[in-house]
Amino acid sequence: MYYYILKRLLLMIPTLLGVLFLTFVVVQFVPGGPVEQLANQLTDINVSGEASTGANNIYRGSSGLSEEHLNDLKVFYGFDKPPMERFTNLVVNYLSFDLGKSYFHHQTVSELIISKLPVSISLGLWTFVIIYSICIPLGIKKAITHGSKFDLVSSTLILVGYSIPGFVLGISLIVLLGGGSFYDVFPTRGIVSDNWNQLSLVGKILDYLWHMTLPIISSVIGSFAIMTMLTKNSFIEEINKQYVMTARAKGLTNNEVLYKHIFKNALIPILTGFPAQFIASFFTGSILIETIFSLDGIGLLSYESILHRDYPVVLGTLFLFTLLGLFAKLITDICYLFVDPRIKFDSIDSGKNS
Repeated sequence: MYYYILKRLLLMIPTLLGVLFLTFVVVQFVPGGPVEQLANQLTDINVSGEASTGANNIYRGSSGLSEEHLNDLKVFYGFDKPPMERFTNLVVNYLSFDLGKSYFHHQTVSELIISKLPVSISLGLWTFVIIYSICIPLGIKKAITHGSKFDLVSSTLILVGYSIPGFVLGISLIVLLGGGSFYDVFPTRGIVSDNWNQLSLVGKILDYLWHMTLPIISSVIGSFAIMTMLTKNSFIEEINKQYVMTARAKGLTNNEVLYKHIFKNALIPILTGFPAQFIASFFTGSILIETIFSLDGIGLLSYESILHRDYPVVLGTLFLFTLLGLFAKLITDICYLFVDPRIKFDSIDSGKNS
């Protein structure tokens, strides 16, 4: 086991380097970088006549900024160095978890991410808890009543929900219940009200839940289908196995067969995917939801950093997401061993169960 874990940890290094390198190539050489954006802003200021006399000295009419000041901007943002040198410096800094400093927020990337974490964790945790607490019992019920009217109706409803993208549902909820064209029931900005600190404890809880209702609905509806159908199919597969028929032949009741024999085997693929799903629930799909509902989390931060070509934030958040994802996959593999002792690490490594 220790050899396998060490091997996986070592394999994370080239994976991280590969992801960072590809992203670095893409973001560094696309047009409209921070130098161009700041140059355009300074040019617009000079054209509108709002700049000071000192700023006018760097403007050269229709030709824009002088070459000297453009070079100064490149030095300021570090673009005066060769690409490979910049990438090497980036990797060296990341090894010490120095994610750099944002070009536009005047904060380090680490401080920005930490400040945005409460919103993303809040949205992700509620999504995760609701999905698992509803989908697993629903999937078990559907497996037991496979082919019944309840199974057909519930399958239709969850597949309809799955077919609706989260951002489309979010916009629809804003139009319907968020003061769009119909009812103004729920707020559509932030996770708490401006007077939240002045409210009582019960008032703070209700205010928080009031703000989170629409974002959570938009996040969870589309995810019901995958987890529910995974649970159902896993239980149906176990129900049809020989040991279940043998247990019933011995006179065990349906509940005894379900909870003593089927339950622990059918939940293996669900429980082993728990770590990856737990990490993914905080970040996957949160960009659009946070943008639509103006939730100041990591998803919105990533989206705005891409628009503004804030490369340190783009690369820093991607590095964090990739690192967490790789560790989640490793923990998932380890969970297989604890949930099902028949599985060995050499089997996982070769893709076959022993």
